Amino acid sequence: MKLLDTKVKNDVLQSMITIIDKRRDEIIEENKKDLESFKRNDQALYDRLVVNQSKVNGMIQAIKEVKEQDDPVGKTISEKTLDNGLKIVNKTDPFGTIMIIYESRPDVTIEAAVLAFKANNKIFLKGGKEANHSNIILEKCWHEALKENGLSTDWISLLHLNREETREFLSNPPEKIDLVVPRGGDKLIDFVKRTAKGAVLVSGRGNNFLYVSPDADWDTAKKVIINAKTDKISGCNALDKVLIDSHLPDFEAKVKGLAETLENDYKVEILVDGKVEDVLDKPTLPTKDTWTEEFLALKIVLSSVESFDEAVEKINTYSGGHSSVIITEDDTKALEFMQQIDCAAVYQNASTRFTDGGQMGVGAELAISTDKLHHRGPLGLKQLVTNKYYIWGNGQIRE
Repeated sequence: MKLLDTKVKNDVLQSMITIIDKRRDEIIEENKKDLESFKRNDQALYDRLVVNQSKVNGMIQAIKEVKEQDDPVGKTISEKTLDNGLKIVNKTDPFGTIMIIYESRPDVTIEAAVLAFKANNKIFLKGGKEANHSNIILEKCWHEALKENGLSTDWISLLHLNREETREFLSNPPEKIDLVVPRGGDKLIDFVKRTAKGAVLVSGRGNNFLYVSPDADWDTAKKVIINAKTDKISGCNALDKVLIDSHLPDFEAKVKGLAETLENDYKVEILVDGKVEDVLDKPTLPTKDTWTEEFLALKIVLSSVESFDEAVEKINTYSGGHSSVIITEDDTKALEFMQQIDCAAVYQNASTRFTDGGQMGVGAELAISTDKLHHRGPLGLKQLVTNKYYIWGNGQIRE
């Protein structure tokens, strides 16, 4: 796809804002068809599927934020002139064609496309069948906005493929796919990594951990744990595992108090391990694999560790590489934790729920990457470009 002028791209986004606002009731009606057809026993997936007036407002706000951001394409990263007179300029450049595969969330059809388009990338959207009506109406909105500004609808395409057709598309794409982003659970990620020919950037898996240090402020610990677990269970930034240092003063009383609050006030199912088994009469972990499981439910593991080092080792062994927290009043210990933990986001005394493009000042996000190449964390507008070298000469040859 050719490079577009910033004004043209922003004009499309302004058209999209107007169209979505005008067709908001139609969008919500189409979403109701998806909600009425939803038969799976999966509250987190259902919550992601819902589109209401607030969600439409969020879509519009996401487009506005991207429209207001600087165009990420053609920015100079470095510039130098060599002794031989060659001028070498490194600039940002579009990826080309992006494909995102995601489950349930119709707002991804807006956020992924607006980011890809502003960064001058073509995008294929492969949403889940549970959001089919919602995604179709949103694609129509995109195509209306593109046509209003004299552009091909090929910039943004919703794929209507079953699993086998998706496998074929990934393994033998009809055109070059420069980046594939699976945004979902382990099964989806594994399917894409095994099947796709192009580069794959993993996103969407949480299984986040929190470690309570012996010097922790317990009120802070409780507040953070409750928020991270219960604020939005369908978020990949929700908390699943809590490791409480056994040397925490009044360990038994504090564990009991935390469990009572989680269970009675927030209806959280509790699994126990380690010394917490001696304190709470709750089910233990059914298998060792539970440590690697992302719950996406009102469910949590409360366990103990004997030391800081054990906590770090356990988190690095089992976490999804998304977000981890230490509750401590010792800034030096917090920094050591942050340096040793292999996650995209590491926190001291704050909820994992902040691992989000909007909350971290990035704006709308394509996904939260847990890969290290080419970027880790929220994939915002600035992260949807690669780079290219421009070399200016006047006849130089290498001798």
